[in-house]
Order: sequence, then structure tokens, then C-alpha cells
Amino acid sequence: MLAVRPEPAPVSDFADRILGWFERHGRHDLPWQGTGDPYTVWISEIMLQQTQVTTVIPYYRRFMARFPDVASLAAAPLDEVLHLWSGLGYYARARNLHQAARQVVSEYGGRFPQNLEEVMALPGIGRSTAGAILSLALGQRHAILDGNVKRVLARHAAIEGWPGHVRVARRLWALAEALTPPRRVADYNQAMMDLGAGCCTRTRPNCEACPVQADCKAFASGRQEAFPGRRPRGNLPVRRVQMLVVRDDRARILLERRPLQGIWGGLWGLPELALAEDPLEWCTRAGMGASRLGRRLPGRRHAFSHFHLEIHPREILLERAGCCLADGDRLLWHDPRRPGQLGLAAPVLRILDEIDQPEGE
Repeated sequence: MLAVRPEPAPVSDFADRILGWFERHGRHDLPWQGTGDPYTVWISEIMLQQTQVTTVIPYYRRFMARFPDVASLAAAPLDEVLHLWSGLGYYARARNLHQAARQVVSEYGGRFPQNLEEVMALPGIGRSTAGAILSLALGQRHAILDGNVKRVLARHAAIEGWPGHVRVARRLWALAEALTPPRRVADYNQAMMDLGAGCCTRTRPNCEACPVQADCKAFASGRQEAFPGRRPRGNLPVRRVQMLVVRDDRARILLERRPLQGIWGGLWGLPELALAEDPLEWCTRAGMGASRLGRRLPGRRHAFSHFHLEIHPREILLERAGCCLADGDRLLWHDPRRPGQLGLAAPVLRILDEIDQPEGE
């Protein structure tokens, strides 16, 4: 189907209606609002990627209490950064934050850059995030196009197609640029995000409360939920693994650091084996000494964007204290009673909690 060419409302009219709605219904008390500090807005914008505000706020408060400025974040070990990120998901965001903070310190003397191209050159920051940081913190005129804004604009102008396609993204960016007002850009961009999050929602949008309903083409045609177009998807593959909970006679658990690239990159996890492999043979090869099989915990499935991970946890009990580890950077004995500051993926945290429950519970 041919896309309908958008005919945007005049900038001032569209923006005025959005800003009027924001004054009455927008969010004005978020902890990163009104700081005038690109660093605090940067942290919040990275956390908000693929994550709801209500989930982000407690993580943001803890993170900022420990890393109040870019220098403290740059100086911290990656393990501590990942520890504070544990449970928030999409851990590449935390690794990129840490790397970018070090880059800001080394290349800009600890002062967050204030030029769009320089901000976009930092790890993990794209065009929309860079525009959000500079507009929300400094009032610079930059359009944004996060998921909420894409939805508002695609519906208002009836732009067909999945926003991940270059052609569709190009049209959405052109529209976002045309509609962004020259003044009150911070309020306008926050308003567009709030409108998408609370009114122009993915399902069952509250069109009666929308300030731009009168000329919304999706509303006029009764096709609100057809925009934006869905991502083409096939059946996702399933990967199956055993996760070994290797415990010694001191109740310590063996952890293995995951590679920086790939899922849960840089986090600590449980040793993984293919389903066909023998866990006791693995313990023998790893020099763990005499061992026996313990409990078989319930399996669980974890969804990623490109595959499903089916996890089968298995407890392995060692007859004596765990052996000394030659590869101290990759393996460690973890004492759950003194957990320390380790970055652990959410499924691993849940497995460790379950293994501490008495058998039968």
C-alpha cells in the first residue's frame, strides 16, 4: 500500500496544542528534570531506552547516589556499574555508559560535550538520545524520535510501514524536525514523550484526551492501532543450555564472567553446558574434585529480541572446598552471604535465590 504523504499542521499550531496539554497533564516532577545538567539527563535517557519510567526511577536514584558526576562513573570498576544495573536489562547500555564516561573524561576534561555530533560520537548514543540530552538539559533545538514520539507522529500523519525501515524512518525524522518549535524545546520534547507514554499508547489509545486529535489522520480513519507498522517477524529460534550451580562445602557458588560481547556481556553468570553434556564430567575436567548431582531446578525461558533462551539449572555439590582458581579474572567463588558488588543477570539472580530455599519449597 502506498504511504500517505503527511501534511503536518503548522509548527506553531501543533506545538502550541502539545505544550498546552503538557502544562496541564505532563510530567513535571521526574528526578532528572530541571537540572540543566547533560550528565543527569544522559543517565536517565539511557535507562529509559526500552524501559518504563516507573521501573527506571529507583535505579536512577541509586545510580546517581553512587555516581553523581561523570568523573565518578569513569573511575568506577565495570563490575560496580553492572551491579547497580542488575535487573534493569539490556546490559550493553551500562557498558556503553561506562566507556562513554571514560571518553568524556579523557577527551573533554570531564565536561559533557554540548555539540550534537560530538554527543552522537559517544558509545551508545544515537541521534534521538543526543537530541534529547541537549534539548532537555540545555534547551537546544533538536528533534527527538524515541518509540513514543514515533507512535504519535506516525498516527497523526498516517505514515505507513515499520519505523525500522530506512524510508519510513526518514519520513518520521523529517516530520519531527518540521514540527519541533524554536522555543520551549525541552517542554515540547518532554510533552511528546509523555503524550506517547500516557495518551497515544500502543493499544487502546485515549484519543479523546489527545490535543492533536482534531487533525490526526489515524483517528479520522479509525485505524489508530495500525500505526506505526509492526516489525516483520519470523519464528524466533530457541537455544537450550544447562546452567550449573556448582556449590562447595562452604556453600560458595562458582561464577564465570561472560564475554563482553554477546548476551549479558561482562556480567557474572553460571557455567553453561549443552544439554547433552555431563555436568559431573565438566567438574572433573575443571579440576573441581569429587562431586555429585544435586537438585534439578525448574526450567525457565528468557526472551531476547532475536532468540529464546531455555535454561535448565542443575545443582552440583562438591565434597570439599572449591579449588583455587587460576583464572581469577574469569572465574570466582561467590559467597551468597557476602554478595559484594557483582553484576548478575536477572535469571541468574533468581536461580541463586531459588537454590537457597530448602528442598521441597
